[in-house]
Amino acid sequence: MSVNLYQTGVSALLSAQQQLATTGHNIANVNTEGYNRQRAEQNAAPGIASGSNYVGSGTYIQDIVRIYDKFSYKEQLLNTSNLASADSIHLDLTQLNDIMAFSGQSIGSSVDLFYQAVNGIADNPSDLGLRNIALNQASVVSSDIRLLNENFDQIEKSINGEIEQIANKISEISIELAKINETILHSQNLTQAGQPNDLLDKRDQLVSQLGEFTRVTTIEDSFGVMTVMIGQGTTLVAGITPLTVRIEAGDPDPLKTELRLVGPNSTVALNGSVVGGSLAAKYEFRDQHLAQARTEINRLAMAVSETLNAAQADGLDLNAQQGANFFTDINAIATQQARVLSPSNNAGNLQARVNITDVSKVPTDEFEVRFDGTDYIMTNRTNNSSTNLGPPGSGTYATTYGFEFIEDSGAPATDDSYLIRPTENSAANMLMTLTDPAKIAASSAVEITPSTSNVSAGEVKITDMIDPIAAQIAMPMRIDVLESPIGVFNYTITDNLGATSAPIAYTPPSQTINLPPLPATAAFTIEITGSPSGIAPNAPEQFFIGDAFGIGNSSNAVAMGLTQEQGTINGGRETFSQSLAKTTSIIGSKASSAELVASTAQALYTQAYNRNQATSGVNLDEEAANLMKYQQAYQAASQIISIANTIFDTLLSATR
Repeated sequence: MSVNLYQTGVSALLSAQQQLATTGHNIANVNTEGYNRQRAEQNAAPGIASGSNYVGSGTYIQDIVRIYDKFSYKEQLLNTSNLASADSIHLDLTQLNDIMAFSGQSIGSSVDLFYQAVNGIADNPSDLGLRNIALNQASVVSSDIRLLNENFDQIEKSINGEIEQIANKISEISIELAKINETILHSQNLTQAGQPNDLLDKRDQLVSQLGEFTRVTTIEDSFGVMTVMIGQGTTLVAGITPLTVRIEAGDPDPLKTELRLVGPNSTVALNGSVVGGSLAAKYEFRDQHLAQARTEINRLAMAVSETLNAAQADGLDLNAQQGANFFTDINAIATQQARVLSPSNNAGNLQARVNITDVSKVPTDEFEVRFDGTDYIMTNRTNNSSTNLGPPGSGTYATTYGFEFIEDSGAPATDDSYLIRPTENSAANMLMTLTDPAKIAASSAVEITPSTSNVSAGEVKITDMIDPIAAQIAMPMRIDVLESPIGVFNYTITDNLGATSAPIAYTPPSQTINLPPLPATAAFTIEITGSPSGIAPNAPEQFFIGDAFGIGNSSNAVAMGLTQEQGTINGGRETFSQSLAKTTSIIGSKASSAELVASTAQALYTQAYNRNQATSGVNLDEEAANLMKYQQAYQAASQIISIANTIFDTLLSATR
């Protein structure tokens, strides 16, 4: 009986010792990230038959288990990915918003100051001082827009660097997970029921870290080896085999870096925009929000350049020469070619470019032109609408988007595709090219003066100046509009040699006429509007067109100043300032929304974390109580052993 009592005491002592060790381990790791508290599962030892009874033989520790709720852990893991994504996009959009708010105000101010200088020229066109101010302000406009574009470049480089860092970190975690899997596999012992709890905690912690970068799904087999998948089910760790993530230059745009999943024998493309976590947020910000802001500013730069260059071309400078461009020509050959990006896997040798024909119609969308073996099919990548441009060999293909697709040389192969960015590099290439203040074209080339005898509200106005020098040479001219009989209108053109054309029918309310008339090359365009009712036989309504050049003429400067309030962007619905304000406000709205999403994601993560900690976290109060309980059990077990020893010694003494 004493021997059994001794064994019972020893088993109780050992069990209490393991309980104390487990409790101490919990207390020691109360601040260890990812630690799940452990519990020693204690059972009674089988009783020993003694006569007709079973006498208890003590206790033993069956297993030391993790207090682990996989459902709350997976909920926390999911919210970890969501929070990392929301925080990342919020941080990046806030940075972009700060830059746009500052630069947008700067650009808007410089544009306003430029137009103030132009209006000053309109008041005093011969003042070289005012002209110098206008040139300086034009230079500031181009400088501010280029500076904003350079900021976009820096942000894009920074984002690409962060993407590469995340990819490297994912690869490191993948290798570590595979090593832990291998350790767990080799530590399995068929005679041992326990689990390597601390290794499992370490593995879960690595999975949680991985969850910050990408969405994670895990599957554990019967041997405790975990398969880890990222994104939409792409395997990253297959048991003890790790795969890594590598960054490659984008194709056709090298700055749009792409992900590759690298295995032992092959690599496959990985869509970064759908992997979840902060990695997907970086791709979303770079390829959507930043790209959209850049395209908007590129379009603004294109519109400002083309509008002011066109206004210059409509007039004459102080030397009676056609006005030179303020800024770099938006259709310079190198710029046109940069708008077409060709993937490296194209089999053909087509060299193409894009020519802008109407800035007001140019969208911020990207397009893909693909040769299907018969025709070029152009697809808008924003709304997936398609247009058949026709078969190769035509040279120039007009579109409804304000640009032309032009073949320069070579030919496409079937399934070759070309990425079209109509606004590409417009901000970066916006350089001030006009340096001589005398070359600001303040004077108009020709002007139209209605006869004092006209009695109607009809008018004739210049709508397009193609070649002001040629227009001057063709002066003077006269337009006679006659209503004969009542309700039937016609007009005649009298050229600078006094020759009058045959009557030409005019149908109100308007009609456009190219002058000088054929067979001469058109130098400008006029428009008859209204019903100029010089009823026969009294007299026609007459409009005299004459040479208007003079150093005091500021008609073209006035027209140039009016472009500030004209709709030149987004189908003619937005002015420069409206387009800039819209872009800035959209980014601000996105940043504000991202802040709300991040706050919500933080709240959801906190709830999930607290639920998981309620089950798996270490409670110091509980552990302190356990510590006292097991300490007392240890002391009591010691007493059992002491009593067993006393009984045994008494028995030995009695037999001597």
